[in-house]
Amino acid sequence: MAVCSVNAQSPFTFDPSIAPDYTSPVILMPASPFKTQILFLGGVDMVQTTATYGNAATAVPAKEWHDFIGFTPDTTDSGDLGWIIVNHEMQQTHDNIGDGGGMTVFKVRRDANTDTLIIVSQTLADGRTGDFFNVDFTNFVGETGMNCAGISSPDGRIWTAEEWAVKSNAAIGGWMRDTSDFTISSDITVADGETIKKYQNLNWMVEVDPREAKAVRKQYNWGRTYNEGGTILPDNKTVFLGEDNTPGVLTKFVADVAGDFTSGTTYAYKHDAPTKWIEIDNSDFDKMLHFHDEAIANGATMFNRLEWVAYESSTDAIYVTETGRDNPGSALDKGAQAGGVYAPHHLERALNQGGRTPNDPAYWDYYGRVLKLDLATDEVSIFLEAGPYFAADSVNSSVYPQTHLSNPDGLTTAQINGKSFMIIQEDLNGSSHGRVPDDIATGRTCELFMLDMAITNPTIDDLVRIAVVPTGAEVTGAKMTPDGKTLLVNAQHPSSSNPYPYNHSFTFAITGWDQAVVTNTKQEFETKEDFSIFPNPTTRELHFKEVTDVAIYSAQGQRVMVARNTNFIDVGHLPAGIYFVRNANGVTKQLVIQK
Repeated sequence: MAVCSVNAQSPFTFDPSIAPDYTSPVILMPASPFKTQILFLGGVDMVQTTATYGNAATAVPAKEWHDFIGFTPDTTDSGDLGWIIVNHEMQQTHDNIGDGGGMTVFKVRRDANTDTLIIVSQTLADGRTGDFFNVDFTNFVGETGMNCAGISSPDGRIWTAEEWAVKSNAAIGGWMRDTSDFTISSDITVADGETIKKYQNLNWMVEVDPREAKAVRKQYNWGRTYNEGGTILPDNKTVFLGEDNTPGVLTKFVADVAGDFTSGTTYAYKHDAPTKWIEIDNSDFDKMLHFHDEAIANGATMFNRLEWVAYESSTDAIYVTETGRDNPGSALDKGAQAGGVYAPHHLERALNQGGRTPNDPAYWDYYGRVLKLDLATDEVSIFLEAGPYFAADSVNSSVYPQTHLSNPDGLTTAQINGKSFMIIQEDLNGSSHGRVPDDIATGRTCELFMLDMAITNPTIDDLVRIAVVPTGAEVTGAKMTPDGKTLLVNAQHPSSSNPYPYNHSFTFAITGWDQAVVTNTKQEFETKEDFSIFPNPTTRELHFKEVTDVAIYSAQGQRVMVARNTNFIDVGHLPAGIYFVRNANGVTKQLVIQK
């Protein structure tokens, strides 16, 4: 198992072998020295708005469905840490916030006594005063669609992604009042003055200014696709973008001048091209407007729902979550008919499924994976395959593995006391085939994992669980503050039946990472003598193959029994359920008690 050891006033260990209570509506979090706090509650906290649609500036409850988190450091001598900005995937008409999606921004400083975050009241240049501010898109670039993931650049600039396909004005009629043609006003020459259908002004990457809570521009030269995530390299010129689509396209934009993204060259990834990248002419606005179709027609490599994109400095590589889709064959076949080429790993995966091809309707991709783009070779390979695979449609918790990764979506990297880590967030495309145990899950149950980047050829057994978000929620947006002390996370659309405040989307903070010393001890645990328990399941007595000290934990991680220097224990008084038995060497086994 992977273990995260924390050196603080008292030792503490992240132990992924102790399973969370997946039925709990609240967050499962590690103990001291970590502190958690809810910073921003959707539908409850009031955001300051600008004058919009003829309505006066006012304060209204924030939108919900929190997704991406961006962070812009305050580089002045104010003593404040910086601005946190949160995407809202929720699409609705709103007289004050603006139709479509949205973003909320707020500023924080660190409490010198507790190390937690304090929200700082502000007055913006447009006269708004308060704690939380709606980002004004409507009055600057037109409305946005579903604001999903985004980009935090090396110099603190922020972009939001307008995700999910919008293919007609009729498709936006339920959450956008004005569907008249839109005339673009932009400092991106190819688009300036162009008049387009209203729906065509959606599905772009959009730069925003967190300091003043307003939009800057839509990136009409990066191409209109079903944008999800992106990243900008330390050169502040090279942008990589992932498309949440099947087939999905991997995009690269290289600016002519560092920091100026209004001009440059746009490419689509094509693994069988001599240079691995094919240029899509961004001086032709029609090609930018139909970028996905243009890329596929030129033979772009086809992926299965690319999501977030992250750069990792210690390996000098780009990592992309390919979240998967149950049976992508028909969609991939349509792309192939239009000129796209299958990613090599999909050809191999399909072949291993009984000699299939990726366009076979029976080809499955239930769990997804994390991909690696080697910047030295431009080769894309599987970095971490999700799963493990279950052939059965329904899987009981009694056979569920200690670590299971389903549909990786959110992705970021972090430096913790000089070591590099990847932080992976789940989103569930479905619950079949063991994505969630059928007997303990209520709808969606998503987990947040970390991975030591020093591990070569990692597997899911190397993942360390950080948190589980409330029932019904997607975990997303993870972002470490620049001082390395606090991890910011979103819980998106939890179940409305959860107790308050876990029935709202919220942004929360986990503070204490500067006190953590994280080491992977998988090899150490693998070399220890095996620990056997029997019978399992049991109704009363539990036996061990050697004399040892043992502790029994509930599924919630609470210690319920301790026994010393013994080779059996009576558990007849414990309620039926799932437990975990740990011996003196730290080896843990799952136990089922029946009545």
